[in-house]
Amino acid sequence: MFISIDERAATWFTNEFEFNKPFCIRMFPQYAGFGKKHKGYSLAFSVESPVHVGYSKEINGITFFVEDNDAWFFEDTETALTMDNYLDEIMVTYHELPSLAVI
Repeated sequence: MFISIDERAATWFTNEFEFNKPFCIRMFPQYAGFGKKHKGYSLAFSVESPVHVGYSKEINGITFFVEDNDAWFFEDTETALTMDNYLDEIMVTYHELPSLAVI
């Protein structure tokens, strides 16, 4: 699991959620939509405090995290949060991580 979030995307969260820093953003799979990674699931976000953190990353006073029970959604993947320059909205892309050969 690897999650990258660029600074413009982090700024988008500050503006969108209108919270003073520091705050936490939970990233989780939501059963809805036409997900690009898992059919029927899309990535959702909420402002809340972590309970059982499986992954976390702090950027500019925002802690982005994934709970243990949601880690399956991000396994073997690089999830990248960037900005769509045309729409000025958050953009999520997924790239499969190469598997490690076991000898």
